[in-house]
Amino acid sequence: MKLKDKVILVTGASRGIGQEIAFLLAENGAKVVVNHSNSDKDAAATVAKIEQNGGNAIAIKADVSDRNQVTELFDQAIKAFGKIDVLVNNAGVMISKKLKDNTQDDFTKQFDVNVRGIFNTLQEADSRLADNGNIINFSSSTVKLMFPTYSLYSASKAAVEQMTRVFSKEIGRGISVNALAPGATETELFLKGKSQEFIDKLSAMNAFDRLAKPIDIARIVLFLASDDSKWISGQTIGANGALI
Repeated sequence: MKLKDKVILVTGASRGIGQEIAFLLAENGAKVVVNHSNSDKDAAATVAKIEQNGGNAIAIKADVSDRNQVTELFDQAIKAFGKIDVLVNNAGVMISKKLKDNTQDDFTKQFDVNVRGIFNTLQEADSRLADNGNIINFSSSTVKLMFPTYSLYSASKAAVEQMTRVFSKEIGRGISVNALAPGATETELFLKGKSQEFIDKLSAMNAFDRLAKPIDIARIVLFLASDDSKWISGQTIGANGALI
């Protein structure tokens, strides 16, 4: 029970990697705040499964790109559990198109959620996260790759990495701040619309000839959320099976 008595807020936790993170953190004793923006049913199912397994969780709806909703998210979480020890900024969106084909709305959506969303939660965390806490911001291994159609998504995640580095020096109070950069991960959202040939090509790019599973990423979050990781801060950890 590495996380006993810790309260952990996970954004975008109703599905995919975020949901797997919520499950694993709860299994290790954390009280989990399952945040979502528009997935009430999935969030409720996530909380129900955690509770069935003897864990403690609540679901809170909030769009991280909206500053007022983020303040309310922190208000509700602290009202429910008394504090927040760990913030996992997992919520994100990806639109895969060649740069020339992206619309203004495509640009705005990705930067609003992926960058402004983390900016908003970090601003709240600066004064409201508990002393000696941990912050894990999700980046992507695409930041270091020249994948066609990923220019805007990768640019938004590069911004997350730089905010992580600088904020780790600003926040103080014993709080560590790191970014986690997964490679291709086997989620319903990621697999949708991709051919088997493309999936096989991605799998062959790392050392283990497979895509990551959400639990592979969740286990690294578990470490970064625990006190075992305290001397790591201001870093971007690649979770990609030697892809890069």
